[in-house]
Amino acid sequence: MFSLLLAIIYLAFISLGLPDCMLGAAWPTMYPEFGVPVSYAGIVSFIIASGTVISSLMSDRLTLKLGTGRVTAISVAITAAALLGFSFSHNFYLICLLGIPYGLGAGSVDAALNNYVAIHYSSKHMSWLHCMWGIGAASGPYVMGFALNAGHGWNAGYRYVGIFQILLTVILFLSLPIWKGRSDSASSASEDSGEKASVTEENNSSARKPLSIKEVLSIRGAKEIMFAFFAYSGIEQTAMLWGASYFVIKEGLSAEKAAGFGGMFAIGITLGRLISGFMTMKWNDDQMIRIGQGTIIIGLIMLFLPFGYVGAVIGFALVGLGCAPIYPSIIHSTPAHFGEDKSQAVVGMEMAFAYTGAVLLPPLFGLIAQHISIGSLPVYLTIWLVVNLVMHELLIKK
Repeated sequence: MFSLLLAIIYLAFISLGLPDCMLGAAWPTMYPEFGVPVSYAGIVSFIIASGTVISSLMSDRLTLKLGTGRVTAISVAITAAALLGFSFSHNFYLICLLGIPYGLGAGSVDAALNNYVAIHYSSKHMSWLHCMWGIGAASGPYVMGFALNAGHGWNAGYRYVGIFQILLTVILFLSLPIWKGRSDSASSASEDSGEKASVTEENNSSARKPLSIKEVLSIRGAKEIMFAFFAYSGIEQTAMLWGASYFVIKEGLSAEKAAGFGGMFAIGITLGRLISGFMTMKWNDDQMIRIGQGTIIIGLIMLFLPFGYVGAVIGFALVGLGCAPIYPSIIHSTPAHFGEDKSQAVVGMEMAFAYTGAVLLPPLFGLIAQHISIGSLPVYLTIWLVVNLVMHELLIKK
């Protein structure tokens, strides 16, 4: 049962990642159909991320009341319904409306499962969990590219993913008894496979009350990790959202080819998290974050150099590779830094700051792309990498 639950959690994260890169891959086709400027992708991204911020801030209360399994199942069901709505929409404003439940569902899954794995599983599983997200995120653009190349339109791409999430919803509801029995096998499983044993979710939940935003931010080092996450999420989401448009507008590729090349970031982040799972056996979380930051720098240098679209493909892949260990390493270190009793509240707040970065920073670059040049993307990513690096170093000092 222990391994089956882990497999279900992995599958849930594949599902979480699948639609994340699809908007960026489909947008070169979507915005002419809607008759809106290219920068309006930032509006859709803003709405989706706003929903994730709200649900992340509510995650501590929801998880205490319902448990991680129920929160995950209900949230995936909400996300599936929103994606199916996308698949039948031909109106920009309807897409914006459907972005609300999509964001609310995605944020709840993210916060609940991240904290659950941080407490119950070792660092390698946190990296591999986010590798599963990367598999979904990398697959999304290719699903969209397949739909476009087959002449089915961008709606079909969202329909395929929506159907997959409906099937996952059924699996999650059927698996609820396994979540309840997780603690019964925790001790024996930890002896056999090196996982972390813990008290039951129900007992842990009843032992405390939800923390307020003010209480979370008053914890030593909390503000630094929040702003580090804010900047990191800006790098990740901006690269995913604007990658395909960068290849179309800056490099002159077709929308179909750009949809695939735009997924190079997600491919890099997926392979990086697979590798990171093994690297965590030698290096700790802070070291993994620094390795990732250094790799991002190399990728950005490739984007600055005049190597054409080949150099840009390599650059996006390296930026994704560098992003790979940062997110899971920050999350996994949260219970150790702030205590297991506070970790769900802190992780929820981390998710809220991460999604706030996703709300603000990609749309901000959309304005820059429209009024200055989409070619300024490497400069923009560099600025936020510096913020991430400085905030993380300040956290370490504290």
